Amino acid sequence: MSSDTSNITVVAGPPGIGKTTWISQFLSGAGLGYLYPGAGAEAVDRLRIGYRFPQVSVIEEDKALALLTDLPDSGRVYVELGFHIDLAALPGLPCHRVAVVPPGLAESEWHSWADEVVIGNNIEIPQAGRLSSLWRAPLTGQVFDPPSLDELLIELTGGAYGRVMRLKGIFELPDGQAFYVDFVEGIPGLEYTELKLPRWLEGRPSRLSSLEVVGYDLQQNTIKETLLITCLSDEILVQYQRQYQQHLSAGSPLANSSPR
Repeated sequence: MSSDTSNITVVAGPPGIGKTTWISQFLSGAGLGYLYPGAGAEAVDRLRIGYRFPQVSVIEEDKALALLTDLPDSGRVYVELGFHIDLAALPGLPCHRVAVVPPGLAESEWHSWADEVVIGNNIEIPQAGRLSSLWRAPLTGQVFDPPSLDELLIELTGGAYGRVMRLKGIFELPDGQAFYVDFVEGIPGLEYTELKLPRWLEGRPSRLSSLEVVGYDLQQNTIKETLLITCLSDEILVQYQRQYQQHLSAGSPLANSSPR
């Protein structure tokens, strides 16, 4: 077991600050692990790390304690804490604690907790005593109509269903591609990033996907109902997939079906 506490790095900060982005810069090489406690198997960041960095071991939460307490010298684990985690209630496992905070914030609970403070996105910190809510929707098996999805996301991040501070999701499209979508309040626009995964052109995808929204006064039922409207039916999905398969059989390149 390693006695080097830097082998375990725990990263905390407000939603949208860039915790996953900061961790991602270190995820090259062997012997790396990633843990996102308390978020479930379909947490977007957990899925995104697994898809982007297949060499990284995404740690199951029920195995985390045993692994972290017996980490080999060559191992290194990054633990990302969601904003809902109480820093004061964390177990006293030896680690290097990193807080990612916005520029201009000189004092906070993250500063008091951290061994190292790094500057992240220039976002607004929620007011003390006003708790934002997290809404997560599992999307595994759903395939979306790109223009309808783009329209919904613009409405959603524009405040049509409550104030959205943070939105992130993994969406499957009819050409078999999967995209990561990212929005942070205060940073202009929606960011679409193609995930380098094999095209899924046979039935509904079984690889995991989901959507997470953080905000205030979210109309969760309305968001869910509107989201389902943008999903393709079995019949239409089969038609799309047949067309794409024919293009591939003919050696024709497939056009990118990104919503943007």
